[in-house]
Amino acid sequence: MIRALVADDHAIVRHGIRDVLRESRDIVVKGEAKNAAEVLDKVRRERWDVVVLDLNLPDRSGLDLLGDLRRERPSLPVLILTVYSEDQFAIRAFRAGASGYLTKESAPEELVEAVRKVVRGGRYVSPALAERLALLLEGAVERPVHEFLSAREFEILRLLGSGKTVSQAAAGLHLSVKTVSTYRARLLEKMNLRTNAELTLYAVRNGLVD
Repeated sequence: MIRALVADDHAIVRHGIRDVLRESRDIVVKGEAKNAAEVLDKVRRERWDVVVLDLNLPDRSGLDLLGDLRRERPSLPVLILTVYSEDQFAIRAFRAGASGYLTKESAPEELVEAVRKVVRGGRYVSPALAERLALLLEGAVERPVHEFLSAREFEILRLLGSGKTVSQAAAGLHLSVKTVSTYRARLLEKMNLRTNAELTLYAVRNGLVD
């Protein structure tokens, strides 16, 4: 029996995922978490075969959490299940350590298939994402500027782009205001932008914030 930990900040979503996976008969949701702290605590305390993880968590980004999970349990597969389209976050999620990526618009049977595949040691990508990856390798599509940012730069872009001040972003990431200000200056330079307003406009246009 596959033991799954489901992490999402919405109880109704967690329950829906649990019901879908229960229908498979070989997968059981043995734990739920509503934030990143709970995920880490449960991963450290118990054995899991897979984590089904949302990218939007109230205390930390799921992308940021992926790095911690990989350090804590390198062999534990993590399947991302999110509202964000594959074009926006999938490649970055795989770089951070994800084993698979699904949007919440996917069919229930696709979720079951994805869980089984990552538990077997495979990688799960949808046909649409597979095609995009092939085009990227061929150089047939142009990568947006944000795909060239580091993980920390990308996270700060999302925070500032969502309307957070430098101080708020610093508090959320447990960094100093000076450090976040340095990252902000670097972002503006790399992206050829001048103000936070332009960062916000870019983030909204590219679907990087809610």
